[in-house]
Amino acid sequence: MRVGKTTWQFNQPVYLQSTGTAVGPVEGEGPLGTNFDKVFESLYCDKENWELAERALMEEAVRISLEKVNMKPEDIDVMLAGDLLNQIVTSNYAARQLSIPFLGMFSACATVMEAVAVAAVLINSHYVSNALVAVSSHHSTAERQFRYPTEFGGQKPETASYTVTGSGAAVLSNQPSAIRVRQATIGQVVDMGVTNPLDMGSAMAPAAAKTLINHFKDTKRDPSYYDLIVTGDLSRVGSSILRKLVDDEGYTLGNNYEDCGIMIYHQEQPVFAGGSGAGCPAVVTFGYLMKEMERGIIKRLLVVATGALLSPLMIQQKETIPCIAHAVSFELEEDS
Repeated sequence: MRVGKTTWQFNQPVYLQSTGTAVGPVEGEGPLGTNFDKVFESLYCDKENWELAERALMEEAVRISLEKVNMKPEDIDVMLAGDLLNQIVTSNYAARQLSIPFLGMFSACATVMEAVAVAAVLINSHYVSNALVAVSSHHSTAERQFRYPTEFGGQKPETASYTVTGSGAAVLSNQPSAIRVRQATIGQVVDMGVTNPLDMGSAMAPAAAKTLINHFKDTKRDPSYYDLIVTGDLSRVGSSILRKLVDDEGYTLGNNYEDCGIMIYHQEQPVFAGGSGAGCPAVVTFGYLMKEMERGIIKRLLVVATGALLSPLMIQQKETIPCIAHAVSFELEEDS
């Protein structure tokens, strides 16, 4: 059912059954490295090029998530997947190997929570019983498509972010488990006139604030309801802007707020303002935060994935950057 204007509440139970994560070497060296299922030693992920490497990340994450619950592809009713490459080719080619119904998703770096929200709707409405969600990004494929070839060695400002090399997958179903998907707040496209593609945090923060405020208003909650609220990849620049924007509307983000782009790397790693990319919230949520929920450390979690809906062509044509954020709440079943 709908709650307020923008929030979907899943009254028919939707549960998280399993997760799978695969990341690159830089992510493996970060503070969350031991939480990821597979860490590749090279950006090439044992493949011939970076695009094949990103595909390998998604295929590995999917394989792990299915193995954890002794499922085969034929047990899945629908796969929802997305990535950052043109025509979401990583997802398309990964799905080609599985021969199951497929829905391609795209909300840039907010894709993972878009996919979880749509999967939850399908399960809640009894169209499917088991859904597979998968999202990926790769530092070098993103650099090649959105910025400059890495061989160019172009300099970047400190506001820039570092695209996460990683993929996260999850199996959702109507069968009871410890973690339940409770609600999803669907974002609205927000464009505050930012034109700098090397400052995504500033561009996306207003969209994240819009979704957060809508979520609190729709659900009649405040930030203290959650043990942890995370944004996807606002980095150090966008996170501080978000706090101010939300505070201006009467909501205070306290110590229970963090950003996945900051969490995934050590501050001394050469990642500029922090991590970004569709894989960033996916691997942090499915690799680390779900484990914290299973341990009972986090009982109520709100993940606000953030995305910049730009393309190189639009930037070349001097367009501003529209952004979006989708939020999903997860709760321990015993606490629901």
